[in-house]
Amino acid sequence: MNQQLVRSTSLAGAIVLGLGSILGTGAFVSVGIGADIAGGAVLWAILIAAVTALCNGLSSAQLASAHSVSGGTYEYGYRFLTPAYGVTAGSLFVVAKSASAATAALAVGWYVTNATAVSDYLAQWIAAAVLVLFTLLVLGGVKRTNWVNAAIVTLSIIALLAFIVTGHQQTAIMLERPSVKWWQVLQASALLFVAYTGYGRIATMGEEVQNPRRVIPLAVVLTLAVVTLLYLGVGNALLRFPSITNFQAEHFSLASLLLSGPVKWLVTVGAVVAMGGVILNLILGVSRVILAMGRRADLPMRFANLNGQQTSAPPATWLTCLVMLVLVAIGDIKTAWSFSAFTVLVYYGITNLAALKVTKSDRFVPKWVSIIGLVSCLGLAVFVPWQVLLSGIIFIVVVLLIHQLRR
Repeated sequence: MNQQLVRSTSLAGAIVLGLGSILGTGAFVSVGIGADIAGGAVLWAILIAAVTALCNGLSSAQLASAHSVSGGTYEYGYRFLTPAYGVTAGSLFVVAKSASAATAALAVGWYVTNATAVSDYLAQWIAAAVLVLFTLLVLGGVKRTNWVNAAIVTLSIIALLAFIVTGHQQTAIMLERPSVKWWQVLQASALLFVAYTGYGRIATMGEEVQNPRRVIPLAVVLTLAVVTLLYLGVGNALLRFPSITNFQAEHFSLASLLLSGPVKWLVTVGAVVAMGGVILNLILGVSRVILAMGRRADLPMRFANLNGQQTSAPPATWLTCLVMLVLVAIGDIKTAWSFSAFTVLVYYGITNLAALKVTKSDRFVPKWVSIIGLVSCLGLAVFVPWQVLLSGIIFIVVVLLIHQLRR
């Protein structure tokens, strides 16, 4: 007899979970990267990214309702499309989320060095140490409990609101920049889209949520609305700081715009805690997809091995850590984030394509939502830096060639 989880998660609980999965690197780093590209038009870039994320979130909710399994679009690709789509989605997820984790770890390093007298050259070493530490925690069975998630969300929002209030006390510096081109806004939107990913965690809770067909879509919409308001507030505030014209996007942190004082420390602590939570979630998520790929033999089957207590997957978890460490070695937040943007946009393009294949009897999200999501993802993907675009295309081609050879 199959056992099912108790439907104990309410709408409020699903929203808190969604906020905990999204707030982190996006709020404390990527809005600054977007402002570096689009200037005052970053607010438009945020809205374009939000619409794309909303369509993708609803498509994910549709798929989770129709096919409730772990593995995300890797499994949806197999179920609704073809094995090639599934393998591509799984590989893209591993790289995209590893790049996001590497960005978060690097950002932790830069926040720490910015707030202390430690040399900037130690930022990468701090990032690597953070990844190894959280890998060991995951292997030990540590996960984010509901109360820890609520605490992280609360601290993150307080820190962001403190930054927004401080920013609005400054004189506007970059709110107008006529030289910004339309393609720069779309490039910023592509990078800012990654700042919204995490809503998929809500979509995967179909078995635990009360009245999932109503609660999951509503939770996705409300979560993205709260996140968008925070991002718009942060974007509008940071453009008012005089030092915004001198910051380096590769080493950017919101705290670097603040003078020493309680707000600077609050933002630093909030950022480090939020991104630490993001790293923990990403190591868990990526390692589970690698585990699923090992079970299907899309990766060597040794990656499907569990520990003796069947509480963790050491080979998959250590491979996850290795991929993230390689990306940390690049040492460039903007490059890592850009690669994450391209791969995650293509990944969610496959998500929308799979959602279009859901039967009419299982459908509660209109097809046009998934069509907009698909067009938006593939359209924004081509606006990442050309070096990242080329590298991403080569990666997809190699994955498909290996898949064909293995079959």
